[in-house]
Amino acid sequence: MAVSAFARMELRCPRELDPRPSWTLGDVLTELDALQATRQAAQPTPLKEPPEWASSAREKPFVMRVEEDDGSEEEEDSSDEDARAIVTTGARFSCNDLELSFEESEDELDCSSASYNLMEKRSIEKSVLLELEREHQLKIQEEVRSKLSSLEVCHQNEIQRTVSAFARLQRDAESRKELDRRLDVLFQRRIAEVLDKHLSMVQSDHEQKSQILERRIKDDAAVEEAKRREQSMKDEKIKQERTRQEAEARQKAAAKLAAEAQKAAYEAAKKEAAEKEAAKSRAEVVSTSGQTSQNNIDIKSELPGIKVYANSSALKAESRGRALHDQVPSNIYLSKDYSRYDRQIGKSISKLMPTTDSVKARASELIKALDGQECPRPIACRLFADKMISIVKSRNPKDKTFGNLAFACGYVMLLVTNQVPDAMDYLLAEFHKVCMYTVPKHLHALNAQARNTDYFRLIGYQEEDGKLQSTEAYLVNVAAYVKLYAAMIQTEIKGVRHPHGLAEGWKWLAMFLNSLPAITATACALHAFLKTAGFALHKKYGSQFMKILDVISRQFIPALKEQGPKVQAEAISNLQNYLDDKKYLEEPEGQYLAQQLLSKGYM
Repeated sequence: MAVSAFARMELRCPRELDPRPSWTLGDVLTELDALQATRQAAQPTPLKEPPEWASSAREKPFVMRVEEDDGSEEEEDSSDEDARAIVTTGARFSCNDLELSFEESEDELDCSSASYNLMEKRSIEKSVLLELEREHQLKIQEEVRSKLSSLEVCHQNEIQRTVSAFARLQRDAESRKELDRRLDVLFQRRIAEVLDKHLSMVQSDHEQKSQILERRIKDDAAVEEAKRREQSMKDEKIKQERTRQEAEARQKAAAKLAAEAQKAAYEAAKKEAAEKEAAKSRAEVVSTSGQTSQNNIDIKSELPGIKVYANSSALKAESRGRALHDQVPSNIYLSKDYSRYDRQIGKSISKLMPTTDSVKARASELIKALDGQECPRPIACRLFADKMISIVKSRNPKDKTFGNLAFACGYVMLLVTNQVPDAMDYLLAEFHKVCMYTVPKHLHALNAQARNTDYFRLIGYQEEDGKLQSTEAYLVNVAAYVKLYAAMIQTEIKGVRHPHGLAEGWKWLAMFLNSLPAITATACALHAFLKTAGFALHKKYGSQFMKILDVISRQFIPALKEQGPKVQAEAISNLQNYLDDKKYLEEPEGQYLAQQLLSKGYM
């Protein structure tokens, strides 16, 4: 059975193609994708109805010329004669159930579902044009494929070259790093060698300098040792000479004192006889307990109406100290020869602070100043005593730190007097001069006429701007002087002998309570003494000291209260609180540290 329809295949490709395209690879791929999508989306076009001439020859066989290429179209007959010739000479075959398959650019068209008539007759020119167009299209496709394959090859080559270039760069970077590492190691090694060499040279140079310095130090030490020995020999000779001169001076002073004592005794007897004649008008004057002492007699003669409360032995000790003290003029510091020593001692004491280092430094300076060869020992001791006691005036006694400073002064005085024993006599004489309660002694005016300016100066009042100081300021000074005196008495350093220690403090306390009346000034002095030296006295004498406190509680304090408003309530309360709170069991502030460290330094 003959086929009633023909399939017409056309290339779905743009008519106008550039024979030499200059597209990029991306443009070509995009164009191919677009062509493929267009072919897949297009539907097959049905052929036209066959002409009338074909219906008469429907039973005749036909010849179909098929191209070797896949999916090629059949060429139209040019003329009836050519068609007949082809039919007569061609092979006959039946096209029943003919199923044609055309391939073009990998697209398949299935024609088995419908029957088509053969193509209509066309002219030769159209067939030739169609064939040329198809060949041109195939040629363009082949060129595009070849171009694509060459581009792919170039792309792959470029990728390979890029990969090889990256690999080469990586190898170069690694080799560069390795080279840098080796150079760095080499450079560090050279630096280490140079540094080691430099350090060796520095060490060698340092050793040479050290050896030179050691030799120089040894030579200097040998020279200093020789000088020191020579100086020590000279000092020993000078010391021996000074000792001899001092012994002679003491003998002369003793002889002079004896002569003065005899003269004073004669004058005193003479004055006493004259005084007895005028005793009728002054019968109320009571003789003092120290009539045998020279000082007591002088006071009675100079200031009539004054009663002296003191122990005879204390007055004798005061008289001896005053005689020794008066051997050196009080204005000796104005002398050009000794003013430099006065300033040196005053400067050293003014720098004293309640610290261990300061105490050691000041004591060493003062000992060196008192042992000086140019200044005589009595003058140096007098200057030292004046400056040490005057610390009460230069510092503020009301300050809470004055107690610590008093202990520091006690240590300095002990260390100095241990090396220069004569200084203690001058210190005691200066204490007795500025504060009579350190004797202990009290001068009592029997009437209002006796309570004049001379009396107040005699008992220790100081002048401020041409006027006598107030009673409150006087009591503050009394407490400060007694506190400084008690600090010196209670000071103890292991391995250091005290020329005026706790035994003298115990003696002072007994004479104070037995001889002095209970008034505001004596109450302030007693409280200052107990507050400073009470702990040390209790530690040494124990129960005996408790008996002293019992006497204060049962006799001295009630005697103060009996006087009523004449005695300040604060003085009574201070003593009562000291006994009630048992302050004598508490170590005074500022004593322990200095004693602990100084004991280590002077053992």
